[in-house]
Amino acid sequence: MPHYYSEEQTSPLRLEKIKAVLSGKMFEFYSGSGVFSKKKVDNGTIVLVENCIIKDGWKVLDLGCGYGVVGVVIAKRFPRTIILMVDVNKRALKLAKMNLELNNTENAEVKYSNLYSAVKEKFNTIIVNPPMTAGRKLCFRIIEESKEHLEKEGLLQLIAKHRKGGKMLGEKMLEVFGNMEEKTKRGGYRLYVSKKQEVKNGKYR
Repeated sequence: MPHYYSEEQTSPLRLEKIKAVLSGKMFEFYSGSGVFSKKKVDNGTIVLVENCIIKDGWKVLDLGCGYGVVGVVIAKRFPRTIILMVDVNKRALKLAKMNLELNNTENAEVKYSNLYSAVKEKFNTIIVNPPMTAGRKLCFRIIEESKEHLEKEGLLQLIAKHRKGGKMLGEKMLEVFGNMEEKTKRGGYRLYVSKKQEVKNGKYR
């Protein structure tokens, strides 16, 4: 049976519309079977989207965008940002495109990508709510390969439940980047942030 992080979904698409108040504003999203947290915006995504570090005008990669909550909200809050939303789940991508239209969002693009496979450019920040059920190896790849896709001083921002694998991912970020800050703690979730920093001779770690 396919998971929400599988490329193809075999279940019939039962389209539904959900609502959520995010950053003090009401949003509507199309959702449906075969995607992550189809009935409501999950708590991790809420903590992520309300606490992530964004500057208007940044280039943002929403990795594993699902049906598009993070990308839509950031695009509406920061209209000068340029957002690339990627996922491996083709049904999620279809819904994400529908949600960009539903929310009249013009500064975001949806694209198929298996992790970073179709990501060629670099970003000021990569934002991810990693698929913990897909296993440690995949989550570690997200962290390890993120550096290649970050600009100088770029941020990797990752949300996870601290006691359900998040602590391990935070430690991995510290190992890969040489720095890691727990920016937000809420409802068991923590927002882990690492910066691509200059180390020696003008090289960035």
